[in-house]
Amino acid sequence: MKNQSIKKNLDWTCVIIYSVLVIMGWLNIYSSSLSSTEGTYEKQLIFILLTIPLIFIILAIDGKFYEKYASIIFGVALLSLVGLFLFGKTIAGQRCWYAIGSFTIQPSEFAKAATSLALAKYLSDSQINLKDVNRQIQALAIVFLPVMLILPQPDPGSALIYSVFIIVLYREGLPAWYVWTGFTTILLFVLTLVLEPQYVILIALLVIVLIHIKSRIADRNIVLSSILFVVISVFVLSVNYVFENVFKQHHRDRFNILLGKTVDLKGIGYNTNQSEIAIGSGGWIGKGFLEGTQTKGGFVPEQHTDYIFTTVGEEWGFAGSLAVIALFVGLFLRVIYLAERQKTIFSRVYGYCVAGILFTHFFVNIAMVIGIFPTIGVPLPFFSYGGSGLWGFTILLFIFLKMDANKVNEW
Repeated sequence: MKNQSIKKNLDWTCVIIYSVLVIMGWLNIYSSSLSSTEGTYEKQLIFILLTIPLIFIILAIDGKFYEKYASIIFGVALLSLVGLFLFGKTIAGQRCWYAIGSFTIQPSEFAKAATSLALAKYLSDSQINLKDVNRQIQALAIVFLPVMLILPQPDPGSALIYSVFIIVLYREGLPAWYVWTGFTTILLFVLTLVLEPQYVILIALLVIVLIHIKSRIADRNIVLSSILFVVISVFVLSVNYVFENVFKQHHRDRFNILLGKTVDLKGIGYNTNQSEIAIGSGGWIGKGFLEGTQTKGGFVPEQHTDYIFTTVGEEWGFAGSLAVIALFVGLFLRVIYLAERQKTIFSRVYGYCVAGILFTHFFVNIAMVIGIFPTIGVPLPFFSYGGSGLWGFTILLFIFLKMDANKVNEW
């Protein structure tokens, strides 16, 4: 009866979209690595086949298990990240993997689900009020603990994904100024790289004055506005120092190319330039499966991993790319739809974490491939090559689908 209940209540819309995306991902990996001698598409097929028993295990476990043991799962995930500093394998300057024979496991891909569970557990316990400063600090600590372990690997791409948890917390009552502070910080940072610091400070001053004048009846605190201006000025004046002394050279190069300050089509900008050429050459309907000249010629580095969407653009064209994007958007909207209908805070928060993580990966990867975001190594969910990524995303999604299937009421 229990298995029949799972079959009946499981959201098959999500399962079907997931299955289609995984199959399409493998077809693109097959195309982009057909001439490779590394057996990439064969390995990915093994990874895909192994997800089948993984999914059955996730669905067989009682949904309450994930809530009951969320803290323990999170602790294990943190220990796996700490262990990388002692036992991790370094690949391309990053110590992000455990080596198991010829295969590697990247624990940061699984830590996202663990962090989502821990955050959902914390917010559901006694219905935490995020207007309380202490509660805010504790919730943010759950998010930043794995980030502080991932950044030194160094893996800024994976660390960036954790920023989406701020939006989830905002949905659950975190004051809006956290979101605005983050957005303003990023905007000021980019503006300072484009303009001279004094111009950015002048713009900030004008904005603060306009806001102060507009809200003069409700808020006459000129001291607060003055402090805000000083903080912004100090931050803006520190941007160039941080950029030149904290960022690594390849990170600086990627930002400079993105902002048009440097043109290096044969060096650090080669990947982005080739990906744009590949996508653009696909036209409206693409060159056809296995017919991509850029793909066959191996002009796009790492095409089967972070740049897998270039294969879609070249061989399937604008129409195929739009279809893939529509599938992803459909999955995000469906997960959010299901999250809003959960009976518990825990499953609702976790559902929003799932949608946020998948969307952030999708958005950053596509933006990176088409040249409007720096190259930072963020895989496209269910498409990019790699067992850790595929399994991590599968675990993330199907834990939520299990929770949703366990709801008492049906809709």
